[in-house]
Amino acid sequence: MRISGGRKKIRVGDLLVEAGAITDEQLQQALDHQKENGGRLGNVIMEMGFISQELLITVLTTQMGIDYIELRSCKLDEELLKQLPENLVQKYKAIPIAYDEENPNILRVAMADPMDLNAIDDIGIALNTQVEPLLAMEDDIDNAIGKYYGNAEAMKAAEQYRQEMESSRIGDDEADALNEDIENSPVVLLVKQIIEGGVRQRASDIHIEPLESSVRVRYRIDGALRQVMTYDYSLLSAISARIKIIGGMDIAEKRKPQDGRITIMVDRREFDVRVSILPTVYGEKTVMRLTSKEGLTKPKSALGFDEEQLKVFDGILSNPHGIILVTGPTGSGKSTTLYTSLSELNTEDVNIITVEDPVEANIDGINQVQVNVKAELTFAAALRSILRQDPDIIMIGEIRDGETAKIAVQAAITGHLVVSTLHTNSAASTVTRVIDMGIESYVAGDALVGVIAQRLVRRLCNSCKAPRLAEDDEKVILGVKNLDDDVIIYEPVGCPLCGDAGYAGRIGVYEMMPVSKELQAVIAKGSTADVIEKQALSEGMLTLKMGAAKHVLNGITSLSEMKKITYETGDEY
Repeated sequence: MRISGGRKKIRVGDLLVEAGAITDEQLQQALDHQKENGGRLGNVIMEMGFISQELLITVLTTQMGIDYIELRSCKLDEELLKQLPENLVQKYKAIPIAYDEENPNILRVAMADPMDLNAIDDIGIALNTQVEPLLAMEDDIDNAIGKYYGNAEAMKAAEQYRQEMESSRIGDDEADALNEDIENSPVVLLVKQIIEGGVRQRASDIHIEPLESSVRVRYRIDGALRQVMTYDYSLLSAISARIKIIGGMDIAEKRKPQDGRITIMVDRREFDVRVSILPTVYGEKTVMRLTSKEGLTKPKSALGFDEEQLKVFDGILSNPHGIILVTGPTGSGKSTTLYTSLSELNTEDVNIITVEDPVEANIDGINQVQVNVKAELTFAAALRSILRQDPDIIMIGEIRDGETAKIAVQAAITGHLVVSTLHTNSAASTVTRVIDMGIESYVAGDALVGVIAQRLVRRLCNSCKAPRLAEDDEKVILGVKNLDDDVIIYEPVGCPLCGDAGYAGRIGVYEMMPVSKELQAVIAKGSTADVIEKQALSEGMLTLKMGAAKHVLNGITSLSEMKKITYETGDEY
C-alpha cells in the first residue's frame, strides 16, 4: 500500500473497535491509561490484556492493507540506516528496511505507527524517496535502534568526551567531578547506552573491563559472554565515576571493592541493577547484574517443567511445614524458582517473611528483610527475630553456615515451611551437605520435605536449528535403549533472529527429590549421597542428566549443552 492522496489520519483504536477486536469501553479504559502513563495505544491495549499481539497484527494489517514485518529476523543494511537521520528514527520509531526491488524509488520502512502521515512525509523528504510503510512491533523497533544505533551513539559520546578531555587538559579527579553535571553530558549518555544495550540484548550481566590500553565491554547473554564494544582507555575513570554516582558509591574511593544499586527504566520496564566495582591492575572493573521484577516472578508454566515435574513441584510446595531446598551453582536460576514458589504460596491467609542478601525483587504481600552485616543483621540474627514475627512461611536467601542451618531446621520442625538455597551438585548431595553443616541425620530426614537441583541450558533457535541423526555413542549418552533406532537431534546454526549465536533464551533442567517416608528412613541412617540417590531413583526421580537428555530428544537444546551439565554434576558417560 502507498499512503498518499486523501490525507486522513486513521486511529488504531477506531480500527480495532470497527473490527470487533475490542469494545468501546475497553478503548476508553486504554485511552485513560495512555493519558496517565504514556505509550502507544496499540501497546497499551496489549499490556492491558484486551488483545493478543497476533490478533493486533492481523487486524491492523487487514484493515490498513499493509504488510507486517518481523524485525528481529531481518538483517538490516547498516549503510541504509546511516542515510536516515537518527533523530527521525527515534522520533517516529521507524527503521528503513530496503528499497523495493521492482521500483527503486520506493523505500520500505518498518514503523510502529504506519498511519503516521507526518512521519511518512518527513522520512520521504529526508531521503528524497517515496515511502512504503510496514507494520512492526514497537519493542522490536526499540531493540533494532539499540542494536544498530546504540553502539554508534555510544562511540560518538565516547569520542566527544575524549575530545573535551584533550581540549581542557584536566586531571582525573577533576574529570570525575565533571561527571556529576547534567543529564546530557557525553559520559552520562555513554553509560546509559551501555546499560540499555544490555537490557535490549537480554544480557544478565554487563562487564566493563580495563585492559592495558583499552576498555572492553562484554554482555553475558544466555550464560555466555560476548564482546560488544571497546573504548579508549582514557574513558575508564569517567565511566567508573558515573556508575559510582548513580549507584550511590564513594566516587573518591578507588582502592577498595565497592557495591551499589541502580534502578533504571528501559522501554517502560523497571530494572534493578546490582553493581560491583573491583580494583584490578589496569584500573577498576565494573560488573552490573541486571534483573527485572517480571523476570524473577514467572508463572510456574514458564519454568520449563513438564507435566510430571509440575505435579512433583506442586506436591513439594503443598507441605504445610518442613524445609524445601533449591540447589545449583550461581546463575542456574535458583532465585527465579524461589520467587515463583513464593508467588504460588502468597495468599492472604499466610504470613511470608524472607531474609535475603540482597533483596532481588520486591513482591507485594511478602515481608522482605535485607541482610546488613554492618548492623549485625546476619541471616542467623534475622532468622531469630523472624521466628518471633508469627510466620507461616520463611524464605532464606541462602543457607551459608551451620548456625543458619540449625535455626532453619528448628523452624521447620516447629511447624513452619522454610524455603532456601544451597550450592551443591545434585539433590542427593544436598542432604549430605546439610548433615555436614552439623545437623543430625535423623533431624535432617525429619525436616527435609523436598530438594530441587537445577541448571539452565540454552534453547536452540527455532528459526535456524539444523536436524541430524545421532551417532551410536551419542545415543548411549542420551539413554536410548535400542541403538538401531534412528534418533534425530538438532545442532545450533546462527541467524539474525538469534544474533548468529544459534541459541535464543534458556530453559531449566530439574532434578526433583520429594522426601518420602522411605527416603526419610534412608537419610536418618546417615547414608551416603549414592545410597540416597539410589532410593530416590527407585521412587521415580529423574536426574539432571535424564532431564537434559529429554530436552535434547525433544529438539529444545543441543547435545553440547547437555554435556556441560553432566560434566558439572560428575555424571559418567
